[in-house]
Amino acid sequence: MVDLTGFVLAGGESRRMGTDKAFLPWHEGTLLEHALALARELTPEVRIVANGKKFAHLAVVVIEDIYRGRGPLGGIHAALSTTASPWNLILAVDLPLLNRQLLSYLLARARESPASVTVPSVGGRLQPLCAVYRREFAEVAQQSLEAGENKIDLLFAKVRTQVIDEATLSRAGFSREMFRNVNTPQELAEVRRHSVSET
Repeated sequence: MVDLTGFVLAGGESRRMGTDKAFLPWHEGTLLEHALALARELTPEVRIVANGKKFAHLAVVVIEDIYRGRGPLGGIHAALSTTASPWNLILAVDLPLLNRQLLSYLLARARESPASVTVPSVGGRLQPLCAVYRREFAEVAQQSLEAGENKIDLLFAKVRTQVIDEATLSRAGFSREMFRNVNTPQELAEVRRHSVSET
């Protein structure tokens, strides 16, 4: 049995981008194809978390939110409610500068810890959309969603959480730039330039 499942949160249409972020071009493919390929470097069990049938043409299982319209927490809850794996990588589709080495590092830290969540922190902000979760986090996520609360960070105080701070990441050779997400065409252009300069 595979002990890790990777979930790519593909989100929905971005008004600022004029299309779904998942379908934005990235190198020879799209942001979604890039994220799926990255997750597959760690595990053969990879899923997309998204609403709708727009991903039906891909040979990937699509998990739909149980609580619709509740943002990333709804997606994390849906993923963890369906998984059979003890460890689960949650990865947002709009973090194209991440690489296998960073994700492997997070997974290794998660496997050596009893924590329910292993989450990096950069710039003083937790990065819950690039983190490793145990299945039991679905319970606190559901409690929060049932109470009408969508904020993920507040839940980390309710479970055993391993935070990998920026200084630790830096010592391990990982830059905060890797966590840059894409919300506007300008940001997409910037991360493309950064990606090219790193190759």
